[in-house]
Amino acid sequence: MKQIVLAASLALAAVPATAQEEERGRDLMEEGAKLLLRGLLNEASPAIRELQDLAQDVGPAMRMLREEMGPALAEIMANIDDIGNYLPPEILPNGDIVIRRAPTAPPYAPPVEDDVEL
Repeated sequence: MKQIVLAASLALAAVPATAQEEERGRDLMEEGAKLLLRGLLNEASPAIRELQDLAQDVGPAMRMLREEMGPALAEIMANIDDIGNYLPPEILPNGDIVIRRAPTAPPYAPPVEDDVEL
């Protein structure tokens, strides 16, 4: 009988220790993940700062390009029905750039204008 009581008490005593070890293991995993992420952030910080500086330097030029070229690009896009209907641009020997319509594309139907020029 003493052996059964001793075995049962040993079995019950081991259960909380297992739960504590699992909890400690989770804490160690969480700490490891935090350390890993902090290390990655510390390594990436200089590159992120450089990217921010580049964006600040290039930002005004991009805004100017959008303001100046935006209307012209909108006009070009209004004349193109579907970009998939065109072949990639070609540079001719004389320096001209040609964008040909794909042979498989349907015929181009320009938008109908009501105004008549005389």
